Amino acid sequence: MAAGKLKAMEKELQDEVEKFRSLQKKTQKLVDNRTQLDGQRNENLSVKEEMELLDDSAVIYKMVGPVLVKQEPAEAKQTVTKRLDYITKEVERFDKMIVGLEKEQTDSRDRLARLQAEYQQLINKTGSIR
Repeated sequence: MAAGKLKAMEKELQDEVEKFRSLQKKTQKLVDNRTQLDGQRNENLSVKEEMELLDDSAVIYKMVGPVLVKQEPAEAKQTVTKRLDYITKEVERFDKMIVGLEKEQTDSRDRLARLQAEYQQLINKTGSIR
C-alpha cells in the first residue's frame, strides 16, 4: 500500500516539476519578446525625436522593399506615432502576461515545496528510500 502511495506521489511531483519548467520557458519567451519590443520602441522614439527637428519642407523617404519612396513629413510623423502607440500597447500586454505567468510559477513552486515535504514525510514514515 505504501509503495503505491509513494509511486503516486512521485508521479505527482514529476508532473508538477514539468509544469513548473514549462511555465519558466513560457515566461522567458515572453521576456525575450518584450525586450525586443523595448528595442523597437527605443528606435522609434529616436526616429520621432529626429523627425521633430525637421521643418515641414524636409524630404523624407520611406523604404518599401528595396525602393525608397518619398513621403510627406506629416504622414511620416503620423506613421511613427501610430507605431509607437501600437508598440506601447504590446509592451503593456506582454507585461500583464508575464505577471500572470510569474504568479503561476510562484503557485507551482509553493505546490512543489509542499509535495516534496509530503513525499519526504511519507518516505520517513515508511522507512524506505528509493
